[in-house]
Amino acid sequence: MESLVTLRLDEKTREHIARAAKRKGVSASAVIRQAIASWMERERAGAPYEQLADLIGVVRGGNPKRSVQTGRQLSKLLKKRSSRS
Repeated sequence: MESLVTLRLDEKTREHIARAAKRKGVSASAVIRQAIASWMERERAGAPYEQLADLIGVVRGGNPKRSVQTGRQLSKLLKKRSSRS
């Protein structure tokens, strides 16, 4: 069941909503409902950390210094490749 909600909008926002509604061929209420639904989806998804929190720290093994001095490591790799040519 739908319920009535009253919003106070500044003129600029109201005009943006009206233009979007006209462009899409829907009512201003539909534009507002779509915007709220989109916002709620993003809120439900949470921050990137929250999305990955259960995976962080799970992987074991590999080179623990893989992310240390990456610029120097890349430079060495490129020098090796260029010396092979």
